[in-house]
Amino acid sequence: MLRNGLTLAAIIAGSIAAASAAIAGECPADKLKPNVREKVDYKPVGVTDVTLGAIDLEKQPAHIAGRELRFRKLTIEPGGIVPWHSHDDRPALIFVQQGEIVEYASNCAEPIVHKAGDIRPEVFGTSHWWKNLGKETVILYVGDVRRDPRDHNM
Repeated sequence: MLRNGLTLAAIIAGSIAAASAAIAGECPADKLKPNVREKVDYKPVGVTDVTLGAIDLEKQPAHIAGRELRFRKLTIEPGGIVPWHSHDDRPALIFVQQGEIVEYASNCAEPIVHKAGDIRPEVFGTSHWWKNLGKETVILYVGDVRRDPRDHNM
């Protein structure tokens, strides 16, 4: 019994360590500056955005009126662009499943590189666009909470 408990504890500790390491691709502290990058008007290029599932949060025990939890898969071809958008009213977690992609954030003076295995939190104050500068297709899984079901921002 003790052995099983120690094994479980080791698995949990390893999972926590792996999860902590997975949050990568952040803006260096000395490069954080408000509104350092202007909004750009790129259109989506080489991006497929598929909603895999959604839950109306008002119908759940949390009773969060007017909000939907959505889970999506974004496929970005080489040279592809995810256009400028804001997360001020749409928090999200992005998981990079495959490839490497560059983020151009409004509050970071340099591009941020995200690699396979990274998790990127996107919260209030995050406005940005992304580009696949590599030769490999990038696959992102996105969980977000949106207010307006007609909001088709990526």
